[in-house]
Amino acid sequence: MLNNFFKLSHRRTSVKIESVAGVTTFLTMAYIIFVNPAILSQAGMDKSSLVAVTCIVTAVATIITGLFTNAPIAMAPGMGLNAFFAYTLVITQKISWQTALGVVFLSGLFFLILTLIGLRKKLVEAIPVSLISAISVGIGLFITFIGLQNLGIVIDHPATLVQAGNLNAVVLVGLAGLIAMIYLEIRKFKGSLLIGIVFSTLLAIILSKFIPEQQRIQIPHKVFSGSLNISAIAFNLDIIGAIKWSMFGSIFSLMFMDMFDSIGTLVACCNEAKMPDENGKIKELDRLLAVDAGATMFGALMGTSTTTAYIESAAGIEEGGRTGLTSVVTGIMFLIAALFVPVVGMVPAYATAPALIMVGFFMLREIKRIDFTHVETAFPAFIIIIMIALSYSISTGLAFGFICFALLKIITGKVNQIKPAMWMITGLSILYFLIPVVLKHS
Repeated sequence: MLNNFFKLSHRRTSVKIESVAGVTTFLTMAYIIFVNPAILSQAGMDKSSLVAVTCIVTAVATIITGLFTNAPIAMAPGMGLNAFFAYTLVITQKISWQTALGVVFLSGLFFLILTLIGLRKKLVEAIPVSLISAISVGIGLFITFIGLQNLGIVIDHPATLVQAGNLNAVVLVGLAGLIAMIYLEIRKFKGSLLIGIVFSTLLAIILSKFIPEQQRIQIPHKVFSGSLNISAIAFNLDIIGAIKWSMFGSIFSLMFMDMFDSIGTLVACCNEAKMPDENGKIKELDRLLAVDAGATMFGALMGTSTTTAYIESAAGIEEGGRTGLTSVVTGIMFLIAALFVPVVGMVPAYATAPALIMVGFFMLREIKRIDFTHVETAFPAFIIIIMIALSYSISTGLAFGFICFALLKIITGKVNQIKPAMWMITGLSILYFLIPVVLKHS
């Protein structure tokens, strides 16, 4: 039955190969069970509920991906997208996390509409590859900065804004986890980030007497939890509160971030899985993007940030995963993980901080795709990277970069190189800055 449904023989694979691939994908991305709640809890959301919801949304989205598209792709709350949710929408723009979930839901809805009517392709093709890559690099730098803050290596300063923190037991525990992750990555170990988080947590327990009382790990009374209580965040989104002109720029930013992230990940992974046809086209791509958009809407309903395709899917593909059975196995593993919420919930921010730094490092690899030989494209990419990190806002960095790109094309007399869809994106970016000013003086 499995052979016929997933076309295992046609894709030259087997149940055993797909199962191993599914477990491999789970191990390489299981760090999100710790990291996603650590980031979103900064927005005032209940951490225990976030752990459960992260597992449930990842499991459901990934299993549906496997069954509906027959592709070895995992879906989960995206890194960078969760940082946008917590640090830009809630902390910087000072909106409630309920309204922020409404923004996520609407961005997923618009992404789905764009996919179904065929506009998605035109919008993506309008933006140069260098700018798309700059988005990943900028978010990577931003996530790294957050990780360094959570670890205590970078702290605030009234004159210079930031400075290096003092070495203490907490910082040393986090650095030990970071070194472990780097070593395991060099050795090509599967699940290096997960192992590093566990290592830091165990080390913090062993050295608890050297750690300040407020940062010590509280050992849970039980390891296994048969009941998952997600009522603190599930179905609490405020869609009405998100339907405002002031929220439009954020909805736009989330939608495009998810779109670029998903398309890049899906194309790379599907090519690795030998899914393109004889013409080089991936027939399942539109269906995968539709599932991605639907998963984002489902995730918002359940209480988490934007769900997207995960590049860690490539790890399972490298192990031979070629069909949706790989995704189904990965999803089942996340369902099992959901039963251990008490254990996951005790992991401190300084144990997950090294994973943020490593994820930032991985995302910075995209810088090699930026063409620095053409200033009119390279400088806007540079602006996106710098402004995402220094403005502490992903959407602000994108808006600056898109406007800069159009402006440089205009002053260099290359207006014909700006595609119609890019004019629309630039206009929306200008509105992103103008709307708050208009509302403030109205």
